Amino acid sequence: MAEDHRQDQDFVRPVRRILIGLLMVLLAVVFLVWRIDSPRVEQFRMSVIDRVVPSFDWAMRPVSRVVSMAENLNAYARILEQNQELRRELQQMRAWREAALQLEQRNAQLLDLNQVRLDPQLTHVTGVVMADSGSPFRKSVLLNVGARDGVQDGWAVMDGLGLAGRIAGVGNRTARVVLLTDTASAVPVVIQPSGQRAMLVGDNSGFPILEFIESPEDLRPGDRVVSSDDGGVFPAGILVGEVVATSDRRLRVRIAADYGRLEFLRVLRSRPMERITDTGALITPPGSEAFDAEEGDTPLEGIPGDG
Repeated sequence: MAEDHRQDQDFVRPVRRILIGLLMVLLAVVFLVWRIDSPRVEQFRMSVIDRVVPSFDWAMRPVSRVVSMAENLNAYARILEQNQELRRELQQMRAWREAALQLEQRNAQLLDLNQVRLDPQLTHVTGVVMADSGSPFRKSVLLNVGARDGVQDGWAVMDGLGLAGRIAGVGNRTARVVLLTDTASAVPVVIQPSGQRAMLVGDNSGFPILEFIESPEDLRPGDRVVSSDDGGVFPAGILVGEVVATSDRRLRVRIAADYGRLEFLRVLRSRPMERITDTGALITPPGSEAFDAEEGDTPLEGIPGDG
């Protein structure tokens, strides 16, 4: 048995060496054929590729299937992550909606308890934004509402988010709106929560400047900016934007109105506030009988506190 095993090994070793030699010669020939730069050899290479490569389609099919499955798994993982994120956002939106409904109900209750009377004249007329050609202002738009709709100069204009500008020029069918970013725009505002009053002045940039601030050090980025009724031009409490700090170290405002998508604007019908010019009953008018001049400071009958 040992002799047979030795004979098999003596037979296998030469065959193995011959096969390895033939393989090396074949690889060398293939290398040389692929490196020779000749039209005939190139034609031979192309014919070999045309015959051999299509036959290997069955071997590449599992690889392509595996790659496709990996891509599908990655896409599924991304979709699952986005779905979970949307679920979290939806849950937050439901919580915010519930809080908004509760605040709305509470606000209505407080208004009813305080018997608050809202201004019935503060209504609005909505117009479509048109192109403004030939305007003396750099930042302005035209609306398709005018004097026939009761629009007047100086009225406040806002989009669905906040104050956008004011009326500066009224025609019969159109009206021009000067935006808050124009250099001709100057709007009195109130900065919350500090309550400081300032002027919002446009400079043809996307962020108007806050001027005439009493204590700039008390302001912080993100503070809410609303309109003020100083001068009787604008209604009070309309959202204007928020305070931002820019690289030029000046306090500016990021406008809440979306100037990039101005399609419709509301013109607020505001009337001048009624001003009190006399003291009225705050001080006892002359000729009253509250005190008798002849008797000094003796109170008359009917005044509380006397027996």
